[in-house]
Amino acid sequence: MAGDWRTDVVDHLRGLIGQGAPGVEEEAKWRKASNPDGVPTFALDGLICTVETYKDKVKVTFARGASLDDPAGVFNASLDAGTRRAVDVFEGDDLDEDAFVSLVRAAVELNRA
Repeated sequence: MAGDWRTDVVDHLRGLIGQGAPGVEEEAKWRKASNPDGVPTFALDGLICTVETYKDKVKVTFARGASLDDPAGVFNASLDAGTRRAVDVFEGDDLDEDAFVSLVRAAVELNRA
């Protein structure tokens, strides 16, 4: 996947998550034959989010996203889920970085509450 747009998006998201959650711990989980690298998970005082790569998008799923305020409308997937909310990023998308970082910060605060 080297040189793939999805790799660049994941790296960029990783940096934004770090801005919103200084000291965040990243761990690869759920490794399997079809995904030997596993799924990157990001935690600080509890799970914040996972980042999954698909053929046409990168999906950031916030573990407790349904409990987060999203005034900028960053969440665009899993909107009917009871607990989670997700952000699907497609090639060429322009993510509202400040709003995304704010969601990460809010997720950390929720974990600490």
